[in-house]
Amino acid sequence: VGATAPFVGLLGTVWGIYGALIKIGATGQASIDAVAGPVGEALIMTALGLFVAIPAVLAYNFFNRTNSATNAKFDTFAHDLHDFFATGSRVR
Repeated sequence: VGATAPFVGLLGTVWGIYGALIKIGATGQASIDAVAGPVGEALIMTALGLFVAIPAVLAYNFFNRTNSATNAKFDTFAHDLHDFFATGSRVR
């Protein structure tokens, strides 16, 4: 989700700018009234894409870091367990 949300927002931006350009082509004038609405909507789509992506990436990084720490603990435990069975002595 975090990796694709900005692209969805970018698609909305491109679509909105395309709509603005079509409107300019149809009217023959490049007035602010013809451009402001579609470009404003396009920027809203970009903002929504970032609004979804930023928390998703932060959550992914948090869970990835937590998972790495847990895997390191399991790895240490597995080595200690192996040493216990291999030597028969208690691991400190």
